[in-house]
Amino acid sequence: MREKGMKKKLEEMNLLDDFLFGSMVTYPEIGQRFVKMLLKTILGREFKHLAVTAQKPYYGADADLHGARLDVYLEPEEDAGERVTVYDIEPDLKDRDSDVRALPRRMRFYHGKIAARNLDSGADYDKLKNVVIIMIMPYDPFGHNRMVYTVKNKCVEVPDMAYEDGASTLFLYTKGTEGVPNETIRQLLHYMEDTTYKNAVNEELREMHRMVETVKKDPEVIGMRIQLVEDVIMLREEKAKLTEENARMTEENARMTEANARMAEEKVKLKEENARIAEELIKLRKELAGRETETP
Repeated sequence: MREKGMKKKLEEMNLLDDFLFGSMVTYPEIGQRFVKMLLKTILGREFKHLAVTAQKPYYGADADLHGARLDVYLEPEEDAGERVTVYDIEPDLKDRDSDVRALPRRMRFYHGKIAARNLDSGADYDKLKNVVIIMIMPYDPFGHNRMVYTVKNKCVEVPDMAYEDGASTLFLYTKGTEGVPNETIRQLLHYMEDTTYKNAVNEELREMHRMVETVKKDPEVIGMRIQLVEDVIMLREEKAKLTEENARMTEENARMTEANARMAEEKVKLKEENARIAEELIKLRKELAGRETETP
């Protein structure tokens, strides 16, 4: 999936592609409107104040490292009497079995990273901000064909017991047919998976599509995409060279090991030969001593 995504041209990308999604979020005068529309449809509420921060490094060689980035980090301004909530939105195409199995632990890691950034050392835990992580994916993460999976911590023995730790995760499956909250969400997720004008079936999606077209045609964004592809190609070439060098060194080490083994074998043989010669000398000395004794 990553290889296929890397080969995509910008004009072919959908909103589930990391590069286009990240470019939308960070694009001047479009980013905030874009995420407000997403959150309004997904969560069913308006956001008047919204600060959008793309985590860095956003693109680059270390994009696959643990903790290298979170796709979008949204923090509404604090209203009187309301606890600030941080929203992290991330499209996800990692559908390999190993990645899907690791998804819950990956979310646990994300929550921990966000919480650590938002609580100063020594601060009261009550000041910890709420965190909502929203994952949007074209595969079913849990196999129940649900469009929305909402995950929160709870007490196993008393499931109805109130336990609010401020952490929740939403998994949105674009093709899910069970538990569809409303038609607007279904339309949004379908559009994100297949970002074409044909799928912009309501006014908000048509506005979003105009934003997408603006970003896709921006020369700076196009240049960033070209640079990213060139960087990845260069990194792969360097990795291939390192792999080749490691193979050469491994082969050289194998030859040295073989030579050392031969030397060790020769050493053993030489030691055995020396022992045999020493034994022969002892016999000769005894024989000479015996002859001297027999001489009148």
